Amino acid sequence: MVELSQAAAGLLRKGFAGDTLNTAWYARACLPGDWSVDYCTALGDDAMSDEMVAFFNEAGIGTTSIRRIKGKAPGLYMISLKDGERSFSYWRDNSAARQLAADADFLRQAIEGADVVYFSGITLAILSRDDADTLLSEARRAKASGKLVAFDPNIRPRLWSGYDEMHATISEGARAASLVLPSFEDEALHFGDVSIEATIHRYRALGVRDVVVKNGADGITLDFDGEETFVPAERVEQVVDTTSAGDSFNGAFIAHYLEAKDAPASARFAAKVAARVVSEHGALVAKDKLGV
Repeated sequence: MVELSQAAAGLLRKGFAGDTLNTAWYARACLPGDWSVDYCTALGDDAMSDEMVAFFNEAGIGTTSIRRIKGKAPGLYMISLKDGERSFSYWRDNSAARQLAADADFLRQAIEGADVVYFSGITLAILSRDDADTLLSEARRAKASGKLVAFDPNIRPRLWSGYDEMHATISEGARAASLVLPSFEDEALHFGDVSIEATIHRYRALGVRDVVVKNGADGITLDFDGEETFVPAERVEQVVDTTSAGDSFNGAFIAHYLEAKDAPASARFAAKVAARVVSEHGALVAKDKLGV
């Protein structure tokens, strides 16, 4: 999506962001050069879509899995900040990304060419039900073949037609994943979980092998192969902008875990990256500011 964020003197700054793109950005920043990171989405044939593709390429994010759809354009959102906390206004009803799974053959080819697949609850929410089913089917195939399939529920109720659909589809997203990275605040509010252990138990009951529960300043709880570990959050001197806090953690965690195969160490690394990110403005923070 096109991102508009606050700048000086009442002006707005243009950028590109979105939850899964943010995660791809931080995975790319944290992975060594011999790993490739591709972004699978749909864009239009307008000048803004061209600019977005050029931006991805410049960042080292592959674009061969992006469908270009005639007459379509990217979505748009604007960030409003108050005391470091953000709120969003969206214009994306006709976004090309809503058709990312409309071509089942294209989607299958993209996923088959990857060793790791990442998607989110927002990904599922913006698709038609048929297209969401297509994506879930391909994610299940990837999981069954032994690929790492990671899923962040990233719960946004206003994107869904109702709670029943949201609960059911997010649960199906988890069933299709081997690693789930929920935020406890969302899970408590929207699934009624009374504890982090309840969140872990619910996702494990859905067949998820590994769970990483993010809980803001209260740290991270991991359940890998049935062993629970707590990792404290990294201290932040001043929170500037919480946009992409969870997304940056996800990307950094996955990147470090692919190399180290050590979940607690990966969580500590990701917590440091997320702390750097919330100390800066905008969703995408340059690699030289991340300390990686």
